[in-house]
Amino acid sequence: MRVARLESEDDFEGWRLAARAFASEGVTPSDIVWQVGDGAVDLFAGEAAGVAGGHARIAPLRVTREFLDLARDAALHSEPERFSLLYTLLLRLLAQPQALQDRADPLVRRIEGLARNVRRDSHKMHAFVRFRELADQDGPRFIAWFEPEHHILRANAGFFVDRFTNMRWSILTPRGSLHWDGMALAEGPPATRADAPGDDPVESVWKAYYSAIFNPARVMPQAMLKEMPRKYWKNMPETALVPQLIAGARKRELEMIEQARSAPERGKGSGRGQIRGQVGGPEALVLLAGEAEGCQRCPLWKPATQTVFGEGPHDAEIMIVGEQPGDQEDLAGRPFVGPAGAVFDRAMAQVGIDRTRAYITNAVKHFKFEPRGKRRIHARPNTGEIEACRWWIDQERAIVRPRLIIAMGATAARSLTGRAVTVGQERGRPVALPDGTPCWITVHPSYLLRLPPDADAEAEFARYVADIRSAVESLAEAA
Repeated sequence: MRVARLESEDDFEGWRLAARAFASEGVTPSDIVWQVGDGAVDLFAGEAAGVAGGHARIAPLRVTREFLDLARDAALHSEPERFSLLYTLLLRLLAQPQALQDRADPLVRRIEGLARNVRRDSHKMHAFVRFRELADQDGPRFIAWFEPEHHILRANAGFFVDRFTNMRWSILTPRGSLHWDGMALAEGPPATRADAPGDDPVESVWKAYYSAIFNPARVMPQAMLKEMPRKYWKNMPETALVPQLIAGARKRELEMIEQARSAPERGKGSGRGQIRGQVGGPEALVLLAGEAEGCQRCPLWKPATQTVFGEGPHDAEIMIVGEQPGDQEDLAGRPFVGPAGAVFDRAMAQVGIDRTRAYITNAVKHFKFEPRGKRRIHARPNTGEIEACRWWIDQERAIVRPRLIIAMGATAARSLTGRAVTVGQERGRPVALPDGTPCWITVHPSYLLRLPPDADAEAEFARYVADIRSAVESLAEAA
């Protein structure tokens, strides 16, 4: 029996060196005891094998990058047999290099499951660590408590150093602690929940804001629990509010519906463009646009230059929704100012509508693109990105309260209807949205710019104009 001593529970490099040495000697998995630290070992085990020295002279083994990445994650799992399982898979790959591609193999599936759980735990750590401010002799220090399921603390240290470089912080966990002083990272012993501070003054402000933006009509408890299990709730200030907010969600939703029913109709009384219980008029759009400037609901904000919000009158009768900003819109910060915007303006002129009379926006507020040299090529938003931005569209509609909406492109149609839409099948006729607003669907003007050379571009443009004209005429008929 051979013993491999690893320095810590997350000592992947130690496992790698020992595994390489054992594999070179042909040692079978059942003949190895993987020992972490200086604890007691198997009574029948032989002399412990170090993880440096002689092993460093062993010739490297050829394995794929895919296996190394998989093993690096799986080694952080709390499963006691993980190192033995990884060594068993290593031997199999040396004999059968394609074995990792057999996803039905029980060993491969088990190790992939370990790695997947570790990656999920790391994601939860990135999302749910909450720092609370304290003061010491050197000034502000931020302390966070987190309870990882696996040995991920050191592996995620770089994430927090990069994100909070200018802060002095500590992350306390039952498995160890990390301390950053602005210059160097230090490790510390395990901690308890009592070592972490309670609320700080900023949290009361955050709780008030969270309660204010909580939308009862969009509550999906099962989806929320899937992304944020209850075990993390006690560490996050806003989650203390969740049970009572959910409990009152249905009541608040019914109140919102009743307020919408009792709100004055357009053009009648003094309530034009306003909704009871919230700010109406142009001020509401200005505040909403300002809030959207810091939107990070999906990853598209990172490479984009800025948020491109809607523009137009707060009481516009027509709302036009495109798909997403393009390259020039991203730079200018305004919708429909690029080549597609020129096509749109030409169509609006033929219909006889000044674009400044309509409220113009996009389903997705950030430019999604793929870099091609110095160019940025448009990329279609995915379902998650569309859903993340639906909140903004809902708020714009609630403020503007248009009598007619024109959706240009499949992304816009999906955002408004909540389902996948085939533009060719739905264009040219109204689709009633859940609140009763008629929505006319047509192509996006960028579609006309991408027509093949043999297509009749003028005929397609004429059809696009006809779609817009039909929608506008339906508004006049309903007046």
